[in-house]
Amino acid sequence: MHTPDCPRELPGAPGDYFATVIDSVGDGVIVVGTDGRITLYNPAAEEITGFSRRQALGTTFEKLFSVETPLLEMVAKTIRTGITISDHENVVVRSTGKISPVAVTCYPLILPNGENIGAILTLKDITYIRELEAAVRQADRLSTLGTLAAGLAHEVKNPLGGIKGAAQLLERELPDNSDMREYTSVMIRETERIDRIIRELLDLASPRGLKLSPVNLHRVLGDILLLQQQAVGPRDITFTKQFDPSIPDIMADEEMVTRLLLNLIRNAIDAMGESGRLTVVSRVLSDYRMTQNERNSRMVAIEISDDGPGIPAGDLENIWTPFFSTKSSGTGLGLTICHKIVAEHRGMIKVESDQGHGTKFTVLLPLVQ
Repeated sequence: MHTPDCPRELPGAPGDYFATVIDSVGDGVIVVGTDGRITLYNPAAEEITGFSRRQALGTTFEKLFSVETPLLEMVAKTIRTGITISDHENVVVRSTGKISPVAVTCYPLILPNGENIGAILTLKDITYIRELEAAVRQADRLSTLGTLAAGLAHEVKNPLGGIKGAAQLLERELPDNSDMREYTSVMIRETERIDRIIRELLDLASPRGLKLSPVNLHRVLGDILLLQQQAVGPRDITFTKQFDPSIPDIMADEEMVTRLLLNLIRNAIDAMGESGRLTVVSRVLSDYRMTQNERNSRMVAIEISDDGPGIPAGDLENIWTPFFSTKSSGTGLGLTICHKIVAEHRGMIKVESDQGHGTKFTVLLPLVQ
């Protein structure tokens, strides 16, 4: 009879039992012998590195990871000296073309008699942690800018109102056929444009506080897509939606989420010009870790993709920066405000773009049931 304190034996135990334990570990585990050949390679290692167990077992570590100099040095040093080495900051795995930042620890594999017979390498994919760190840095920059923008906006708003009022009074004094009316119209139009920018700055700087309620994301997306289909007019824009029907309502501020999704969808439509395909997908990520110490949580992912010209690589890192815009008529604050809305909902927003083949924005929002 087996007791709760003892592990249940599996067929062929103990060997099969311990192999199952290693295979169930979420971190990559690679065992390398003193001859440099790989003797164990668990499923998590396959996923992180891109190499299958069949490719790895029996192959020399140096051959399989020939471009990963830091990993080669760590394994060689541990086998030579028998010491444990860790690097949680500077290592990436790129052997198969996909670059993944990893936290690495290399332990000596030592027999009870003290003989060192190899090394155990553990790999943890920290892509999500790096993304979160970047999002936190961006939020800090926006917070500083917001404080500055609030003071500037209040200082500008009063004299701007005086300029607009004076221009309107001047326009009323001019005859209907006066050429000067063209100049007063320009003055009024430009002051209204500046006023719009100031309002957006104040939105960025002065959070009104979330008004949380159950929000049906599919209804919000459906309403936006229906209106935008009418707005594109004669342009040849195809709308495709793939919604996961199992997604329940989420707790969010419906007005802010609507503004977020509307802005992203409008941007995608504008990017395609006269023709293209807009695709909106919703799905659940059931194992997404938002912080290093937080347990894995369920997130709703909303992907908005277009097949437009894409965003140049040099512009990608600047798109969240206030006043950065590739549109002649844009204020450059739309994506900054989107970033702020997502951050206030404890979510994350990411962008992927392949120049010449389109762009995909992914919004992640917590799924609380």
